[in-house]
Amino acid sequence: MRAQKVEGGWLTAEYSMLPYSTLERKPRDISRGKLDGRSSEIQRLIGRSLRAVVDLKKVGQRTIWIDCDVLQADGGTRTAAITGGCVAMAIAFNKLMNEGKLKDFPIRKLVAAVSAGIHEGTPVLDLNYVEDKGATVDFNVVMTETQEFVEVQGSGEEAVFSGDQMSAMLDLCRKGVNEIVSLQKAAILTADKAAPADLSSLMAAFKR
Repeated sequence: MRAQKVEGGWLTAEYSMLPYSTLERKPRDISRGKLDGRSSEIQRLIGRSLRAVVDLKKVGQRTIWIDCDVLQADGGTRTAAITGGCVAMAIAFNKLMNEGKLKDFPIRKLVAAVSAGIHEGTPVLDLNYVEDKGATVDFNVVMTETQEFVEVQGSGEEAVFSGDQMSAMLDLCRKGVNEIVSLQKAAILTADKAAPADLSSLMAAFKR
């Protein structure tokens, strides 16, 4: 931000679904010569969500890029990117702190995201691909670890929803984010300490 004479730095994100992250091969954006509208909207959402909990003045005169590459898509890729992006951001800032390149930790609090929806008349948390495809209502909620909203995206898929249904979905999202934040904290604390069992579990997940 030095050229703009703005104090502090910047944080942004890039989002991409890799070719074999979906059931049918997804062409790379570069093959079209431009980023598709969906990917562009999602990476702006990721950037907004992460910047909401960062003191950019403490970042210094640097730009932080968060790369979000979807390896396996099964619904909720934008929420997974925000959740994982926050973990990656915290690990990166810890590294800069340890190297003496930052004086103060820039993250004010953690942020996470989760999806919810109405599937077969029932509020559901963290919809998978099948549930998301058949959902009559789709919600994406971004929240801080202290349960403050960063962004709420919700719409009926050729359907309407009641205030009670919306409240039910938001309650599920609060519960989901609370659980996710605990996992984020554990991942940040154990960064760079992957055990063989962790790697085996990851490999097993991609053999399903």
